[in-house]
Amino acid sequence: MKRTLAIGDIHSGLKALEQVLKNAEVTTEDHLIFLGDYVDGWSDAVETINFLIALNKTHQCTFIRGNHDELCYLWLKEGKDNPLWYQHGGEATVKSYAKASEETIKLHIDFYEKLENYYLDTQNRLFLHAGFTNLKGIEYEYFPKNFYWDRTLWELVLSMNPDLKENDIFYPKRLVHYAEIYIGHTPVTRIGKTTPQNAANVWNVDTGAAFKGPLSSINVVTKEVWQSDPVHTFYPNEQGRN
Repeated sequence: MKRTLAIGDIHSGLKALEQVLKNAEVTTEDHLIFLGDYVDGWSDAVETINFLIALNKTHQCTFIRGNHDELCYLWLKEGKDNPLWYQHGGEATVKSYAKASEETIKLHIDFYEKLENYYLDTQNRLFLHAGFTNLKGIEYEYFPKNFYWDRTLWELVLSMNPDLKENDIFYPKRLVHYAEIYIGHTPVTRIGKTTPQNAANVWNVDTGAAFKGPLSSINVVTKEVWQSDPVHTFYPNEQGRN
């Protein structure tokens, strides 16, 4: 049976991604929706993008743009120096690309340019990296960078009264447009969790792969979850993101 699997932030943890896909017994019938942040963290930045490019040739994949992907793209394409990015995982990415050929870099630039800001499926499920702020929904968002930088969506649902219903006047208007919303960007390890977390109709699938957590994938229909071992265990001599 065809499944739709949402996959959280990878942060260059290719070995963990391979384990997740194996654990989930992924087939070419599945639709894989990657929620962004493919690079910055562990040492396999180039190898991770190479893997995803190859995977897209054999599987149905949707690649969402993450903020770290945008930062890496700007560095590759325009040579933009971003010291803050360098400190938050960019250093490992820079070192990884130092070994890459010009042809590989061109292929990766093309990959980054084709990333999608969001994906809305036929069941009205929204997939994006971070969030959005416009009360009318994604089509009315004034600042597209919010799709991969915003944290207020996740903060909003965490702070909500869980008993609040959609028809309540206090129910946040930006949530009512979508059956479910799947995001990454803000690791759930910040609230002491290591599995995908649900609040209101939002699912956060970033389980801290860049730090000490595992990489996760979730079946958006059944909510079955597959995880890797903690990603740092695949890279014992590396620091990851601080």
